[in-house]
Parts: sequence; structure tokens; C-alpha cells
Amino acid sequence: MSTSGTNEQRIDGKVAIVTGGSRGIGLGIARAFVAAGAKVMITGRKEQSLDEAAQSIGGDIAYKAGHAGRPEDIEATVDAAMDQFGSVDILVNNAATNPYAGPTIDVDLPRWDKTFETNLRGPLVWSQTAWTKSMRAHGGSIINISSVGGLSTNPILGVYDVTKAALIALTRQLAAELAPGVRVNAIAPGLIKTDFARVLWEGDRGDDVAKSYPLKRLGEVEDIASGALFLAAEASGWMTGQTLVFDGGGLIKFST
Repeated sequence: MSTSGTNEQRIDGKVAIVTGGSRGIGLGIARAFVAAGAKVMITGRKEQSLDEAAQSIGGDIAYKAGHAGRPEDIEATVDAAMDQFGSVDILVNNAATNPYAGPTIDVDLPRWDKTFETNLRGPLVWSQTAWTKSMRAHGGSIINISSVGGLSTNPILGVYDVTKAALIALTRQLAAELAPGVRVNAIAPGLIKTDFARVLWEGDRGDDVAKSYPLKRLGEVEDIASGALFLAAEASGWMTGQTLVFDGGGLIKFST
């Protein structure tokens, strides 16, 4: 599927910030947005990775290094986008971390706090900052990248999934509060072939997961990028507070 889109899926002249934009899903979304006419600011922790990502995309793209969970870095990135491009019309809260794997009941508080700092507090502060500095006056679209894990349970990824469930709840709450000027929606991906999720799909494990999905394949970053472009564009202009699930049918597969 082309991510450059029809007229209803063009975002010409819009300014987007994509957190975690140097790789994986974030990079795919940034690439799709630029192809659809947007000016894009990507952010992440490593300046070299951001520079390489920006060069690979080309077009109207800039970057600002920073931690996605730190308010001072968030404000600096939004200010940089405003200074360079003049507004923030689209915010994609994609950056996430997962420092702990195991039963939720056994998690230590430092890793619990770190997960929530990036995966939930970060999107809130990004949304607050974009709202205050641009969207309150000019409107916009906020897209939160959640996970199908936020709609289910998992024996080892429970802490991560709790943050993603909370992000879906935050999506609904902000959608109600920021309407009608700002639309807030979420995407819940299943297993996507990214470096972040490599341990879950590398080798035979990925083949086994793919076979269990009704659509018989794992997700690609382009699948999520297409969904993000839809949510950013006028094609979804009468939609807010919703979560799009892209999981190859994983949530509706038969139990065995």
C-alpha cells in the first residue's frame, strides 16, 4: 500500500513531531509523513542515529536529540519545531521502553518507574506541550502508539502492557478534553518486525507467531505508517478517541 496517499490522505504543509523517530515504527511513520507532504521533526536519544535517519528520508525533515520522558527535553524539541517550521500540527507519541521482562508482581520499582516515565508520562507531557504551544490555538492531531498488549495480558510483558493499556485510556480522555480542535487517536500494533521487538520474532519464533495469525504474517513498519497517516489526515476527520488495531488478526484467532 502506498503511504503517499490520495488527496484525503495528504498532509501537505503540516508539521509533525515523531518521537522515537530514528528507527522502527517511528522511522516508518516519519518517512510516510514526508512522502505525504509534511514537514517532520524526529526525536530520539542518539544524535548520530537521528542524523542517519534524516538523511535516509530526505525532504523537509529535521531532528532534535533528547529523552522522550524528560519535560525539559520535550519542551526543547517542541520549541525547535516551532522555530524551524512555525507550528506543531501532528504529534506522534511513538517512543517507548521495556527494561523489564517477567511477572508484573516481581517488578522492581526503578524499572516500573522508568517504563511509566517513557511510555505514559512522556506522551502526556508531549501532548501538554504541543497543546500549549500550538494546538490549542490552531488545532491538530495526536497519535499515540500503544500495543495489542494493552488489550490483553502477557506472562512476561505485563509491565509494558500496563503502560500501553493506560495510554489507550489517556487517548480517550484527551480526545474528550481537547475536542473539537484536536483529535486524539491511538494505534495498537501486534508483533512488528523491528529491532525493538527482535527477541520476539527472530528465527523460528517469528514463523510460529505468524502461523498463528489469521493473516499468516508478521507486521511491517509500513503497516503502522499507513495507519498513522490515515489518522493524521482528513480521511479520519470525523474520528477521535479511537484505537486502531493492526495485529494480523491476532486478537481474534482461535485458542488452541
